[in-house]
Amino acid sequence: MTAKILVVEDEPAIQELIALNLKQAGYSILCADTVSQANKISNDILPDLVLLDWMLPDMSGVDFAKKLRRESRTKDIPIIMLTARTQEIDKITGLDAGADDYITKPFSPRELIARIKAVLRRRLPEISDEIIEIDGLKLDPATHRIYVWQGDDPAQPAVLALGPTEFRLLHFLMAHKERVHTRTQLLDRVWGDHVFIEDRTVDVHIRRLRKVLESVGKENLVQTVRGSGYRFSVENNEENME
Repeated sequence: MTAKILVVEDEPAIQELIALNLKQAGYSILCADTVSQANKISNDILPDLVLLDWMLPDMSGVDFAKKLRRESRTKDIPIIMLTARTQEIDKITGLDAGADDYITKPFSPRELIARIKAVLRRRLPEISDEIIEIDGLKLDPATHRIYVWQGDDPAQPAVLALGPTEFRLLHFLMAHKERVHTRTQLLDRVWGDHVFIEDRTVDVHIRRLRKVLESVGKENLVQTVRGSGYRFSVENNEENME
């Protein structure tokens, strides 16, 4: 899954340089010169990460970071502050405002991409291409395959056939193992926050996912938590339902 990064930077040369390097790294880029533009973009297309300059013409990056953290729709978006301010108190101010990381100018494109990857791995592991292996299931986002090992021969795994939605759903749940997610949260992260479908659609796809996992005896890994939602867990739980 390609991460959407919103670059909020009012210096055209810096914005262009950042956008070029991030596109070459495989990211989808959205650009804004002001906070008002950034607000409009994030209302239309929720970004996966925000690169935020401190000094902006209509509002400081610190104040915008606080605004993002206050609003339920944007409170979990990872934020990396970009600034020429190098004093320790400035870094503390940025981090206290809700930034996940703080990069001082000038910075190299390689450092920026490395920081972005680190924040995304920590905050949004479901959009990473890293392979996830849990309890005999191996999910490879790059090849879009699910392998299952059964028996004593590790060289002969079964390959599960999942539809694209079920694959994204399983990827999200495995990336956040043991965490319970509501139907609304799953709709936002797996389907997209501007897709208007009923919450019960999640139940349909959970049933489809479990049916495929049942063929290899792994259906109990996707658990229902009554009154809350769903989770991926290797622990047996009485609340798990078909």
